Amino acid sequence: MAAAFAVYLVGTASPGPSNLAIMSVAMELGRGRALSLAAGVALGSVCWGMFAAMGFAELMRGSLALAWGLKLLGGFYLLWLAWKSARQAACAAEAAKAGQGWAGLSHKQALSRGLLMHLGNPKAILVWLSLVSLVSLAAPAAGGGGHSAPVVAGCALIAVCVFSAYALLFSAAAARRAYLRSRRWLHGALALAFAWAGIRMLRGGV
Repeated sequence: MAAAFAVYLVGTASPGPSNLAIMSVAMELGRGRALSLAAGVALGSVCWGMFAAMGFAELMRGSLALAWGLKLLGGFYLLWLAWKSARQAACAAEAAKAGQGWAGLSHKQALSRGLLMHLGNPKAILVWLSLVSLVSLAAPAAGGGGHSAPVVAGCALIAVCVFSAYALLFSAAAARRAYLRSRRWLHGALALAFAWAGIRMLRGGV
C-alpha cells in the first residue's frame, strides 16, 4: 500500500494540465476559486479511483467502443481548453487591462471545470491504472479488490492535500505579482500542456 501511495503522490504532484490550471487560477483570481478548482480536480481523481476499484479499467480494456468514446471526449475537451488558453496568451495584454482571462469563473464553474478536466486527463488515468496493478500484485488472492477501498481513500486525502497546496502556494501575493509579469508565457505553456495531453489521448496514448 505504501508503494501505491508513493506512485500516486509522484503522479499527482508532478506538473500536468490540472496543476497548471490550478496555478493559473490561483495567481489570477486568488485562493477561493483556485481551491474550488482544486476540489473539482481532486473529485475527478477520486472518481477515477472508484472506477478503477470497481473494475472499470478492465471494462475499458474489454470494450473498444467505450475506450474510444472516453478518449474522444477527453481529448477534444483538453483541446478546447488548449484553444482557450492560447487565446488568453495571444490577448494577454488586453486581458490584463480588462481583468479577463479566467475572469467570470464562479466557484461552481471552477469545481465543474476541475472535475471535467481531470476526468479527461491522460496522466490521471495512467496513474490509476498503475495503482490498480500494484494493488493487484500485492493481493493476488483477493484480486486486489479487498484492498482497493483504503487505497482510494488514502489517495483521495493525498489529492486534496496536493491540489490545495498548489492553490494556496500560488495565490500568495508574490506569486500573483509574478503572474502579472509572465501572464502570456504561462497561458502559452498551459495551452501547450492541454494540447499535448489532448493529442496524446486522441492518438491512443492512454
